[in-house]
Amino acid sequence: MKTGVGGRGWGVGDGAALRAGFSSQRGVTLVEVLIAVTLLSLLTLGMLFAMRIGLTTFSKTDSKLMINRRVAGAQRILEEELEGAMPVTLASCGKVVLGSPSGLALFQGDAQTMRLVSMFSLQQAWRGQSQVLDLFVIPGDDGRGVRLVVNETPYSPMMAGAECLGIERDPTNFMPMAHFPPPEASTHSFVLADRLAYCRFSYLAKPRPIPQMSPTWLPAAPGGGWPLAIRVEMAPLDPNPSQLEPITVTAPLYFNRAPEIAYGDY
Repeated sequence: MKTGVGGRGWGVGDGAALRAGFSSQRGVTLVEVLIAVTLLSLLTLGMLFAMRIGLTTFSKTDSKLMINRRVAGAQRILEEELEGAMPVTLASCGKVVLGSPSGLALFQGDAQTMRLVSMFSLQQAWRGQSQVLDLFVIPGDDGRGVRLVVNETPYSPMMAGAECLGIERDPTNFMPMAHFPPPEASTHSFVLADRLAYCRFSYLAKPRPIPQMSPTWLPAAPGGGWPLAIRVEMAPLDPNPSQLEPITVTAPLYFNRAPEIAYGDY
């Protein structure tokens, strides 16, 4: 018989009680630890995937919103530039002094280019100096599609006719009109619309010499004055129903005067 502490012997009942005490202590096994770590890893992985999907969706949504804002802003700028057109006449053409009023409108337009004076500018909106605008169509990147570009030059009565190459007759109504060189794109050019399948200008005017006829849309602005309205037809190169796309812009010109008549302030 074994002797315990204090001379008390260990019996069979005492061993059973000791084993029962050890077995009653709570704990986890290695398998339970592995299961808990695996579940925690799966939960963390799921949260990371959810965050990634959310951030990707936010990025795509923000990108589409930026494209929509850019398209809407460019169309608003185009409308305000056209609606801010001024009935300006040329006092000179190149080195030839024409005098004032000369009856020669500072306006030239065909299906791909247009020159006019506007009270609206890109940098100063309606608060700045009037600008001579050159709107024209150039090829797009990699030769795919076209883009609409505008050049702005501060308007000055003395400098307005400096680029005039001469005076020619309109073949449709035989009225005199100024001839300007074709505009060129530069680092200062502003792209109003990009990735277009086509872009063309047309002009609402009364055909001369028959003023009784109804105004019609013409592919070129007639000489001897200004059109009643300007239309810019555009279509996207790659249509996408999920985002805002360039559309046709029609802008009326809010003036009606003959270029050969002098108007004064009263």
